Amino acid sequence: MSNPLDMSGKVVLVTGGGKGVGRGISSRFLAAGADVVICGRNPPETLPSAGGRTAAFLAADIREVEQIDRLIGSTIERLGRLDVLVNNAGGTPVAAAASASPRFSEAIIRLNLIAPLNCAQRANAVMQAQADGGVIINIASVSGIRPSPGTAAYGAAKAGLLNLTQTLAVEWAPKVRVNAVTAGMIRTEQSQLHYGDAAGVAAVAATVPLGRLGEPDDVGGVCLFLASPLAAYVSGASIVVHGGGERPAFLEAAKQTNG
Repeated sequence: MSNPLDMSGKVVLVTGGGKGVGRGISSRFLAAGADVVICGRNPPETLPSAGGRTAAFLAADIREVEQIDRLIGSTIERLGRLDVLVNNAGGTPVAAAASASPRFSEAIIRLNLIAPLNCAQRANAVMQAQADGGVIINIASVSGIRPSPGTAAYGAAKAGLLNLTQTLAVEWAPKVRVNAVTAGMIRTEQSQLHYGDAAGVAAVAATVPLGRLGEPDDVGGVCLFLASPLAAYVSGASIVVHGGGERPAFLEAAKQTNG
């Protein structure tokens, strides 16, 4: 039997695919035989490589529609098609909702919701014209399905991205499948900015039922599945990749009280 996870001959575009979670996603698809294009405002120090393949980099600020058009156009010009788009680029600094400026909040929503919508729209136009359509995967966050103190605009944008995923799955079927991966706490090169030093990272990891933070490769594996024939009847879904979630705070409070 053929390997359903073999992506040979497939063209995959990963926004923000040169670092963090995006790099893990890019590496997974490269290892599976895909031709991978990554984008960002600046090139990474090293390009993702796996399975004897190396990703191609195209400079693009996905907040600008004209640059998205150039990105998609250059991908088609180089490789002739686009099979998978992974809307991974995003993020936010910490800012209290009470004091964040309107301009700041608008910028966060633009990067984490509007930009993925614009990328998906442009990719869909290409995929609808292909005989076998295509797949769009949005990288969401648990910040969009629970309170997100300190990152209110980000959480709201990611909640919107999940709704967008369901809507586009309806509008663009049957040619294009659209799904989301809702990521929990993932260990990246920026983990210490969020969780503190190594001891802080370890303490946070201990709160996860599976006993560790996720790795970029964990998210990449789910993306590979969603892009494969194994997920041929999966669209409009969100797969939560969070190691079992967060232990409810009341349990620890009750333990301390009763201890």
